[in-house]
Amino acid sequence: MNTTVIEREPCALRAWAEGRMIFLELADGRIIGFPADRFKILKAASEEELKKVTVEVNGYALRWEELDEDLTVEGIVAGRFQLPLPKWWRE
Repeated sequence: MNTTVIEREPCALRAWAEGRMIFLELADGRIIGFPADRFKILKAASEEELKKVTVEVNGYALRWEELDEDLTVEGIVAGRFQLPLPKWWRE
């Protein structure tokens, strides 16, 4: 018997910010979060600016219009960040 595994890109239903953390609720039921400080533009943003995140491209991207910043949900889930974790986070 053969089985076929169909891999699908992760898709976000909603996104929100709490403090300096960005959270995503994925279509498969997972909720994941990442520190905004892992991305250059988000690191420089205020908490109020971070809260203005929207889910775009049918759930495959996040957008901060005022910051002109876009991130793919797939990249976030895969852990492809621009900046390393701060030292205080690793301790």
